[in-house]
Amino acid sequence: MIVVVKIGTSSLTDDRGEVAVPAIAKLCSEVAALRSQRHHVIVVTSGAIAAGLPVLGRMSRPSDPAVLQAVSAVGQSRLMRVYDDKLAEHGLVGGQVLLAPLDFMHRDTYVQAQTTLTKLLAFGVVPVVNENDAVADDEIRFGDNDMLAALVANLVSADLLVILTDAPGLLSVDPRLDDTGSLIEEIVLIDHELERIARGPGSDRGSGGMASKLAAAKIATWSGVRVVIAAAARPGVLQSAVAGDAGTGTVVRPHDRRLPARKLWIAFAVKASGTILVDDGARAALVEGRRSLLPAGIVDVRGKFDVDDAVEISDPAGRVFAKGVVRIGSEELRAVAGRRTGDLPEGMAHEAVHRDDLVVTLP
Repeated sequence: MIVVVKIGTSSLTDDRGEVAVPAIAKLCSEVAALRSQRHHVIVVTSGAIAAGLPVLGRMSRPSDPAVLQAVSAVGQSRLMRVYDDKLAEHGLVGGQVLLAPLDFMHRDTYVQAQTTLTKLLAFGVVPVVNENDAVADDEIRFGDNDMLAALVANLVSADLLVILTDAPGLLSVDPRLDDTGSLIEEIVLIDHELERIARGPGSDRGSGGMASKLAAAKIATWSGVRVVIAAAARPGVLQSAVAGDAGTGTVVRPHDRRLPARKLWIAFAVKASGTILVDDGARAALVEGRRSLLPAGIVDVRGKFDVDDAVEISDPAGRVFAKGVVRIGSEELRAVAGRRTGDLPEGMAHEAVHRDDLVVTLP
């Protein structure tokens, strides 16, 4: 079994924001136990920025992107040093892998990342993955490592993604507002009500929250990966998650459909800049025929977007059923909406959204 384990900043650092060595020691011990059972394990870790803050005399997370990058560069090596030491205590070797969103969007870099991780697993190494915060483009970044973990799970065709956090899993009510909530032990389909329950920020040292973890679970399950959201402090949490023990955390069942990484990115990671309304014929062509969206089927264009921006696609009633990357900007698209391909201006793309850049998001 290939297991991807994600652990967040708040689970890896103490109240002062410094790396909590016992927390990493516990994680590495459980990774070693899985390895002894012949499972492959990839760790996706946060904590570089938090680890770098006290070294530079800072106690709170800065908002300036350039400062964050510098802090990350200082903290990443210190974080990795702890992982190396604690894995070595169990006879294991760690291998640092820093990834960025563009690594999942372009075929060449996607294959390179896939090859690197596959080779590391073949050599018996435990890959320790983090976002490349030191050089990340602030406009194109994960923002937290939950999404990164989900995409890594897709990249290596993992069997299980374990998202470790401070909570026992997803609770029936927001624990910050009501302490009477109970653990939701299994989720078959992530719907708007679950997303409403999970909505909210994470800790002041991290950047994610339960909403981020649920969004990551959605990505992973559309990759055919089982997901468990559980407490990092729970004894033997990784072994329990692999074994499928009841009450370990919140289990999210994998989706029947499997999407490739680029389409996962389009569907769930890129913010939509506008909406295209289509007629019933176009909707049927997209959903049933898996065709490209042509200007002829467009009823209305809402919002302002440029070529290569992401847009939602809805039916005439406003129900969103797909998402894609456009090949025609909003102003030009408004001008040609409803026109047949032969009536389009010379040189204009024939497809408003090509089928390779389109994802039907219906269950």
